[in-house]
Amino acid sequence: MVNLWPMFLILIGALYQVKAQLAPPPPPPKTSIIISDGRSLLGWKAPFGEWRLVQSAKLTLNKPNIFTLVPGKGILVNGVHGKSENLLSNFQHGDVQAAIEYMVPKGSNSGVYFQGRYELQIFDSFGKKSVTSKDNGGIYEREVEGKSVGGNAPIINASKPPGEWQKFIVVFRAPRFDVDGNKLENAKFIKVIHNGQLIHKDIEVVGPTKGTRYNDEKSIGPLMLQGDHGPVAYRRIIFKPIKLD
Repeated sequence: MVNLWPMFLILIGALYQVKAQLAPPPPPPKTSIIISDGRSLLGWKAPFGEWRLVQSAKLTLNKPNIFTLVPGKGILVNGVHGKSENLLSNFQHGDVQAAIEYMVPKGSNSGVYFQGRYELQIFDSFGKKSVTSKDNGGIYEREVEGKSVGGNAPIINASKPPGEWQKFIVVFRAPRFDVDGNKLENAKFIKVIHNGQLIHKDIEVVGPTKGTRYNDEKSIGPLMLQGDHGPVAYRRIIFKPIKLD
């Protein structure tokens, strides 16, 4: 009588191999970091100034340039009057992909500074046909010997009306340095998508932009929210560290 047991074991092993090959790969580890979700100030460095958490922020009737705030949690705002110090994240980032949801009232002005140094402008630019680096989504200009230089206007104006939530998706590449700290490559906004539309691609930033608190450049740095130019609200800020060539 032929012993079929070895053949049976081989067949079972082959079936397991096929199943293993067909099985989907395990999901990658979760690396996203919630900088802010409106529920806590733990992601930010004190002092917080007038920055606070509220349940909602809406345009004020007959005064669309300010928010009416409802106490609670869910949204981060820079106070009732939109005049506060800049806010720095505890998280220090290098290369990163970021999702930033924000809202401004009519005529307001703010900005997010990657590594605390390179500003992506936030502004009420709704309806403008011609935009500059000072408009919503612009990469702000630098200051050299007291003069404004550089800056990059968004490719298109994708701004929504004041009082509506807007979103940036940003892929940012940090500057590169040698072992002695000498800069080899500039910081770069690889891609910026504003409300679903591409507004920047492969934009180098030679140095820190105007309004930063830093005059140097580093391989890592915090996110900075500008707080003293007008009311601004943030619903969610999520960073995903990445590694770019």
